[in-house]
Amino acid sequence: METLTVFILCGGKSNHVQSEKGLVLFQKKPFIEHIIQAILPITENIRLVTNSKEYDYLVYPKIADIIMDKGPLGAIYTALSHSETEFNLILSCDIPLISTQLLSDLITRHNQEAGITIFTSESRLHPLIGIYSKKIVAVIKNVIDAGELKMNDLIAKIPHQIITIEDSEKIHLTSIHSMDELNDLNINLS
Repeated sequence: METLTVFILCGGKSNHVQSEKGLVLFQKKPFIEHIIQAILPITENIRLVTNSKEYDYLVYPKIADIIMDKGPLGAIYTALSHSETEFNLILSCDIPLISTQLLSDLITRHNQEAGITIFTSESRLHPLIGIYSKKIVAVIKNVIDAGELKMNDLIAKIPHQIITIEDSEKIHLTSIHSMDELNDLNINLS
């Protein structure tokens, strides 16, 4: 695949963890730093979609949402609107176990005809770990304007590719939404 831009969606404060999700500590390091560490062997072309100054300590460019309060779809719209590459790796900021190997696999297996390529595990889609084509930015704008903010609704409207992940790999897709989930993760990994 030609040049790729990586956008990490740093989606605001979480009510469940009482702080910026990407800055929650896991193994003494913020989630976002674990994610960046997994990306760097692939590319240094990383951008953060955030409205928060709390990420300013990181050297990567920050992009504020173009349309506020539209959840992940709004952040993806912002990312693709700012992208200078056709293919873009979109990642949420709450996946501290994501691995370079899994991201490389996603990139290698991506069919360039697909507007979106994402993983599935146990019949659950992971739309915030995926490759999104810049070509779909107008479709995203249309669904936002129509108030259709569900990721699955967007995926249904676009030629997409779904890669089934092995059970042994699915822990790398774990997104952490609460302190209980973080505690469970720490227990499972110890």
